[in-house]
Amino acid sequence: MWGAVEIALRFGVSDLIIGLTVVAIGTSLPELASSITALRRNEHDMVLGNVVGSNLFNSLAVVGLAGVIAPIEAGREVLVRDWSVMTGMTLLMILFAFSWRGRPRRINRLEGGILLALFIAYTGYMVSVVIMSR
Repeated sequence: MWGAVEIALRFGVSDLIIGLTVVAIGTSLPELASSITALRRNEHDMVLGNVVGSNLFNSLAVVGLAGVIAPIEAGREVLVRDWSVMTGMTLLMILFAFSWRGRPRRINRLEGGILLALFIAYTGYMVSVVIMSR
């Protein structure tokens, strides 16, 4: 992962894009592997716990610890754009996951594909924003 970050920095990729792509994917791959293993064993609660627990830990403990060590300056665009997208995607996942109108309480392949497509579109948008701002 460190090598990929170094390569991206040498190509002039911004820290925000590196964090949203290389670091996010590199740190999430072990969780993805454990989630796939749990899915194969039909342990759906383990998958959900892994996703929710990981996001809570990363959002609260990692950011909190970093803030204790040194103040974190978040730009307005991060708070407005990125947090609103994260909140919207979380609410969409909750809508997909909960039962309503007799629908089973699960995220099916179509809904998973929609979430994945939205992530890819958001990442593409972020890359285009950085390229346009050069």
